[in-house]
Amino acid sequence: MENKRLYEGEARFMDIIWDSEPVPSGKLVELCSEKLGWKKSTTYTMIKRLSEKGLVKNENSTVTALVSREEVQAAESSFVVEQTFAGSLPSFLVSFLGGKSISKKEAEELKEMIDRYSE
Repeated sequence: MENKRLYEGEARFMDIIWDSEPVPSGKLVELCSEKLGWKKSTTYTMIKRLSEKGLVKNENSTVTALVSREEVQAAESSFVVEQTFAGSLPSFLVSFLGGKSISKKEAEELKEMIDRYSE
């Protein structure tokens, strides 16, 4: 699960891949130049790095993600809850809400989600 955690530049790069895949590596170079200001060598270095982490594959000069955006988001969320809130989801939610109220509808949606994921 740890290999699904991304640094900021990796996350921005993966967003481009998820939004464009399957994407020819040459087109990915263009997109990264436009959106991130990266040079060709930076894009190819990132493809190699994320391939080694098992997150993307570059086959026949076409890049595709091997993990979904949702898998990466779940890994990052779990890491934050574990590291910052000692694994306590209730503590995370209290902090996330920051004393704000939620609507009755939002509360019901949260209750339904909790029921779906309860053991």
